[in-house]
Amino acid sequence: MLKNKLKNLPNDSGVYKFFDKNKNLLYIGKAKNLKNRVNSYFKFTPKISPSDKLGPRIYKMVSEIEDLEYIISPSEYDALILENSLIKELKPKYNILLRDDKTYPYIVLDTSKEFPRFEITRKVLNNKNLKYFGPFSSGAKEILKAIYLSFKLVQKKSCLNSKKACLFFQLDRCYAPCEGKISQDEYGKILQEALGALIDRKILIKKLEIKMQQAAKNLNFEEASELRDMQKAIKNTLHVIHLDLAKIENFDLVAAEIIGNIASIVFMFIRDGKVVSTIQKRLKSQNGYDLNEVYKRALIQFYKEETKLLHKKIYIADNFDGKEDVENLFQVKFNKQISIKQPKIGNKAKLSKIAKQNAKDSILQFVKKESISILEEIKNLFDLQETPYSIEIFDNSHISGESRVGAMVVYEDKFLKDRYRIYNLKSKDEYAQMRELLTRRIERKEQNPLPNLWLIDGGSTLLKLAKTIIDKYGCKIDLLAISKEKIDAKTNRSKIRSSDIIYNLKFDYKLPPSDKRLQFLQKLRDEAHRFAIKSHKRKKINNDLSLNLLKIEGVGSATIKKLIAYFGTFENIYNATEDEICNIVGKKLGKIIFSSISS
Repeated sequence: MLKNKLKNLPNDSGVYKFFDKNKNLLYIGKAKNLKNRVNSYFKFTPKISPSDKLGPRIYKMVSEIEDLEYIISPSEYDALILENSLIKELKPKYNILLRDDKTYPYIVLDTSKEFPRFEITRKVLNNKNLKYFGPFSSGAKEILKAIYLSFKLVQKKSCLNSKKACLFFQLDRCYAPCEGKISQDEYGKILQEALGALIDRKILIKKLEIKMQQAAKNLNFEEASELRDMQKAIKNTLHVIHLDLAKIENFDLVAAEIIGNIASIVFMFIRDGKVVSTIQKRLKSQNGYDLNEVYKRALIQFYKEETKLLHKKIYIADNFDGKEDVENLFQVKFNKQISIKQPKIGNKAKLSKIAKQNAKDSILQFVKKESISILEEIKNLFDLQETPYSIEIFDNSHISGESRVGAMVVYEDKFLKDRYRIYNLKSKDEYAQMRELLTRRIERKEQNPLPNLWLIDGGSTLLKLAKTIIDKYGCKIDLLAISKEKIDAKTNRSKIRSSDIIYNLKFDYKLPPSDKRLQFLQKLRDEAHRFAIKSHKRKKINNDLSLNLLKIEGVGSATIKKLIAYFGTFENIYNATEDEICNIVGKKLGKIIFSSISS
């Protein structure tokens, strides 16, 4: 059957899929000419078998092929788009998928404004007045906060809507341009200083050090601790590279390294001749990796519509097959000619070697960690399809059906708190809530690729529910559930006698409390439970505070939106001064609100 399908392949461009004897999807690829490309994997004499020209990884894959399917596309460009979409959705065994498919934040400055201020954005627009810094894998919020603590700029977006100086002027953190207390030229000088500190963040670290010492001297240890944490986060964004790029250039550099079955990718972003930020991704697969596909997949999945390509040059540490395909894709997607080149000499070549070494070091650090062996043991014990390097854990929280939230926690070598998600749920019973939570998560698989494993806080009923959902959407995810042991239909919560039960789709497992695999899964469940409870409490408090405000005569949803836009949280509204509230909603209503929330 396979031989006949290979003979009858068309000469059109399109996407092909390889399957094993059990109809499991092995690989998805694209081709300019389906017949030529697919047949290149095989030799046909004396019998059909893998081609001798293949590398070990692809040779192993081809030896498992028993069937194939194909989809004809109008062009090679369409085939590349379809290939990428199908890989993310279907997760074939031998394809590479960058699970961390999020859009990273930038710090942006709108220079067209009368008094510009810095903001965080994940969307890049083609606007000559917008100046972008980043993207940042971490620390963007801390950098922004440090800038506003260190420089007397307009502190909040809503500040200039008022014509009266606010609390920030009283705290000596703003010169009150809203009242004309500073000219545009004077403000511009402060802005240039802040720009210098954003690029050379050692300046920000020094300024925070001074403030931290002052806070400690005044016995304000909570503020000192917050400044210390901010300083640490900004230090992690520094990139000390002793290399003079000489020319003021803007480009991105990508380097990849493979050791065994682990791959690491480093993105470096060079602006005005300086490395302003880096992003690092690490992948592990029992089937290993191909360097050509790592580069191709990394570039296609990182530079999405929301990310944009700010510049026309991308340098790579290694040449790879398919580079021209990616250039053509970017030209159509971003409507400009994009150059992808490997530098051979000079400082760019040195920089690419540094990036390559960083990728290698990331792998070496990763393999030393003990959690790797735990993950392998969990795979073997629970008969999972893959080692669960990427895990999402789910839990719900509510009180008597009110303030219902669903929580998703992400673990990849460590808890990735920037990828935690909270879902406001409409369903009232726990079964329906979990169905709503998992369905909403899986419907975002295009924007946020699915992990190796879902861990559900619950029993076998919720596990079967999860299986129904992933089957409905045609996805491949391993499933486990964890729940407290029940005695006489009641959960046994005694710390001495309580025991958790782990469920997969075949068996129930009751492991001794000392078992490291059990302890690891308990750690994941407990973090999801903590996050769900915390989010539920926050929602309940906000609901209560919002209802209290709505009870005040003259206050409607529009007024609450104004207050939240300025103060950020309900707690800040309730802690605000009368003058601050009056500045936002007017003197008459402001006095009524302040009197009501102060009593």
